[in-house]
Amino acid sequence: MADLRPIAAPFVALGPSGVAVRTRLGDLTPEDEKVLRLVGAHLGSLASKDLKARCADGLEHSTESWAARKRDLTAESSSRWAGSITKATHDQWALARRGQAAHVQSLEAGITTIRHRLSMPVGEKGTKRAPGGYRSAQEWFHKARRLHVLEDRLDQVRADRGAGRVHVVRGGKRLLGTRHNLDKAQLTEAEWRERWEAGRWLLQADGESGKRFGNETIRITPEGEVSIKLPAPRADLANAKHGRYVLAAKVRFPHRGQEWADRVEANRAVAYRIHYDTRRGRWYVDASWQIPPTKTIPLEAALADGVIGVDTNADHLAAWRLDTHGNPIGRPRRFFFDLSRGAQHRDAQVRHALTRLLNWAKTCGVKAIAVEDLDFQAEKTREKHGRKRRFRQLISSMPTGKLRARLTSMADATGIAIIAVDPAYTSKWGAQHWQKPLASPTRKTTRHDAASIAIGRRAQGHPIRRRTTPPRAHQSDVHGYRTVQADRRAPGREGPRPRIPGPRTRSVPPDAASTRATRTSTTVRGVRSDQVWVQDSLLLTD
Repeated sequence: MADLRPIAAPFVALGPSGVAVRTRLGDLTPEDEKVLRLVGAHLGSLASKDLKARCADGLEHSTESWAARKRDLTAESSSRWAGSITKATHDQWALARRGQAAHVQSLEAGITTIRHRLSMPVGEKGTKRAPGGYRSAQEWFHKARRLHVLEDRLDQVRADRGAGRVHVVRGGKRLLGTRHNLDKAQLTEAEWRERWEAGRWLLQADGESGKRFGNETIRITPEGEVSIKLPAPRADLANAKHGRYVLAAKVRFPHRGQEWADRVEANRAVAYRIHYDTRRGRWYVDASWQIPPTKTIPLEAALADGVIGVDTNADHLAAWRLDTHGNPIGRPRRFFFDLSRGAQHRDAQVRHALTRLLNWAKTCGVKAIAVEDLDFQAEKTREKHGRKRRFRQLISSMPTGKLRARLTSMADATGIAIIAVDPAYTSKWGAQHWQKPLASPTRKTTRHDAASIAIGRRAQGHPIRRRTTPPRAHQSDVHGYRTVQADRRAPGREGPRPRIPGPRTRSVPPDAASTRATRTSTTVRGVRSDQVWVQDSLLLTD
């Protein structure tokens, strides 16, 4: 037990701080699409130039350089478009810096692991805390070469980070690499070019409270009319006053539509983004705004009616309902999802699984769902798991971040609290203490079902084991058997079980002693030794 790492206390997760909804821009005329393409391409080229200037500034960026960049962009667009472009540039540069820091951490972890394994003899077995040596001399040789490669790569990344250099691709590095593998991606050059250009367009604008309908650049009225403030070089395309272009399409937000309409009518800030889906050939508009985070309820109040423990897996969610004492109630539930297809399909599968989970929680009357606070950032390294390629693919495919964000947002709308617990040893201890006792001829309890019980009990503050272990000297029949499960505050929960007459052996039934005491042998040799032979006197007759 001394080798176990400390386990963090459970906590109620904060609710979402923003809302984003999407709807389709249908019934667009060819002229509308032409305007959107021209404006998006023009603003995208300005964003590329601004990102190049921001990356050139590096760590020497200041408010003066930002103001100079914004003035140059204003001359070619407008002041509000310039503000949206510079903000998008700063966000992209900051994201690249965070990714750079994560890359440095991953390289350092890989180098540390390789150095440790190279220092050990070939074939040396590892321990629970540290891996052993490599299996063969050939593997040792290749890992020694890889160590030099990682060290050179780490030096280069550290030098870039110290100098403030980042490597950013507008449109995506993966899409850029697809240009050299068109046959594998089953794309033609024209199709790839269309995706590349659409990915580099920019048609997004931040809102501003106090302005008409919450956004002066991209404006959507409560009736659904969409109008765009054209940049200066495209002002000749305007079909309305003040250099604006009004689209023929009318939009409506089915999800949170009333909330969006209330903000627009009150002239509160709403940010919009118009983008084109090349695979479907459709235009979409996203609306987003900030909301005050929901005040979290105390942990004790959330657990007043029990909790549902959820174990996250690569293809399903394993859930089990627990009462206030940590006892599993009913049967386990599994909510499956398929993540083998595209990003939109995976996102829909995750939402559908979470919707079924929340509906079941509302049916049970539970106010809290306990989930693991998973983060596989340090667990997906190639050097840590070595040959376990399938295991690395398994943990890489688990949508932990997306599940956590989606579940927190969807649960906030239903009034269910999300409790995050430390994931340490939940699968191992759950299988050790709960998998076998809950199995029956008609129900097969899996390791994931047992882990969900461990997660729920950790959220409630109960130990994962089924009962509190008595002292070593008391783990016998001297003081009787201990109770299996009871409330932690219940008096006498560690008291002895009522005495059952008869010997406590597996080979002798409990009533063996009483049966032998009343039984009479049918043979001479079987007569008990305590019996006394009595000789009656002879009968005297005349």
